[in-house]
Amino acid sequence: MSCLMLVGATGLVGHCVLQQALADARVQQVVAPTRSALPPHPKLLNPQVDFDHLPEDAAWWAVDAVVCTLGTTIKAAGSQAAFYRVDHDYPLQVARLAQRHGARAYALNSALGADPASRVFYSRTKGELERDLQRLGYPSLTLVRPGLIGGEREHGRPAEQLAVRLSTLLKPLLPKRYRVVPAERIAHHLLQAALAGVPGVQVLMSEQLV
Repeated sequence: MSCLMLVGATGLVGHCVLQQALADARVQQVVAPTRSALPPHPKLLNPQVDFDHLPEDAAWWAVDAVVCTLGTTIKAAGSQAAFYRVDHDYPLQVARLAQRHGARAYALNSALGADPASRVFYSRTKGELERDLQRLGYPSLTLVRPGLIGGEREHGRPAEQLAVRLSTLLKPLLPKRYRVVPAERIAHHLLQAALAGVPGVQVLMSEQLV
């Protein structure tokens, strides 16, 4: 049985990962550090943290694998710098600390188009995170790159919701890469990757998730 860390448990995909992990007999405990408390569960350890000042020596860093679904929008973050901190710096710091305490697998919810050389700030941020995670040398690293994500978010993203609706209507005409991927499917692949711990770097593209 595995001890799994989940960061981003309050988001759309993260919530799905949490529910699936808590129901999975292979998972002994889920460690989900969050800013605000989650509903209690016998298998859940939920430390409340400030991601700008993570406790580096906390015992709960000692996990077998990490799933990261942290992410925001520039509008919600307030600036490109704040967005970069949430979507790059926090996931990378979590990866470093968990690895230092023994984690051997890391599964990231990235994004379609992630590329450190991209001219698009969002895609460049995601690409730089993928690049920097690979430099850490995790025995198992899985980069999941969904396109549009289907599901009901607690805090709406109007532009994304419109794109999802249009994509759903045009589904028969769209290549698989550009179709809506249900959050539950993304969560499934992230969890399976973290638990399987396949050696090396795996990249799962959007069309592989549906």
